[in-house]
Amino acid sequence: MKIDAEVLGLFTDELRLCGVKAEETVVVLTAGDEWAENAHAFMAAAGQLGATTFNLNVRRETANAVGVQGRHPLVGNALAMTTLKSANLVIDMVGLLFSREQAEIQAAGARILRVMEPVHVLKQMFPTVDLQRRVEFAKTLLESAKQLRFTSDAGTDIVYRLGQYPVISEYGFTAEPGRWDHFPSGFSFTQGNDGEVDGVVVLQPGDILCAFKQYVTTPVTLHVEKGMVVKISGYGMDAELIRSYIDSFKDPRAYAISHIGWGLNEKARWYQFSVTRQLPSEHVMNALAFYGNVLFSLGPNLELGGTNDTACHLDLPMRRCSLWLDEVQILDRGDVVHPAMRA
Repeated sequence: MKIDAEVLGLFTDELRLCGVKAEETVVVLTAGDEWAENAHAFMAAAGQLGATTFNLNVRRETANAVGVQGRHPLVGNALAMTTLKSANLVIDMVGLLFSREQAEIQAAGARILRVMEPVHVLKQMFPTVDLQRRVEFAKTLLESAKQLRFTSDAGTDIVYRLGQYPVISEYGFTAEPGRWDHFPSGFSFTQGNDGEVDGVVVLQPGDILCAFKQYVTTPVTLHVEKGMVVKISGYGMDAELIRSYIDSFKDPRAYAISHIGWGLNEKARWYQFSVTRQLPSEHVMNALAFYGNVLFSLGPNLELGGTNDTACHLDLPMRRCSLWLDEVQILDRGDVVHPAMRA
């Protein structure tokens, strides 16, 4: 398979950021013929750095087409798991997020880099050491905070009590044993204490429904009590769309409040879905990481060590919100105002 020289250079630079060395083993995990060109380019890049590399390709069952939220082809595949746990770096093009299998691979010491965006997005949002610095600073603040509050002029006002769960940072590369990251990315996040998230969240036009790769067009109000959405109200289609989607999983845990954080990648574009011509091939990292968003979410918390493994996950990046950690203001109406995190 012919490999584009620009792509090879891009992936080689990414693996350098990941600290790939000659004595290491890099396994590229794929399913069927998905991402075949990117997989070959990553193996060529690893080879240029002197690493041992190969492609572990697993079958994607038609009924198991979604590779996130713990539903993926590695479930019950002991041989594949043994192979991945023995690697130094796993390039995940299947989607192990929110799965027990991902946690096992990390616990064995392998670092994992999830890559599920097409090359034009990888190039656009390519990570930097400065982004790493700002995201890690955000992580430090979250780790020491007891409370997160965010508000908006539209009526959002919600409080998360913190401290029960760890904090995860994503800046687009990983060089530490056992660490997971997503290429590209750019945010830190945590989870509110069990039963200790209360308030109101008002989604406005321009906020993003990542599950559908589309923008909110009519206001939606989510009423939150003790860490659960207890009521969804709104006069337009969006409220009904969100309610129907969650209910389709027939799992009350889908209404649980999940992770919370904010975006710091100034290269990400909140308007990406309105201009792209390659939407089917794109994931949602532009939406999750754009500078100054509040990343509000519902659903599973396995990634943070929780027990909620519901298959329903809703990321809802929100614009023009203000956010505080304890008494320290981080965002002001969507602008990053903390000087250590400004791009």
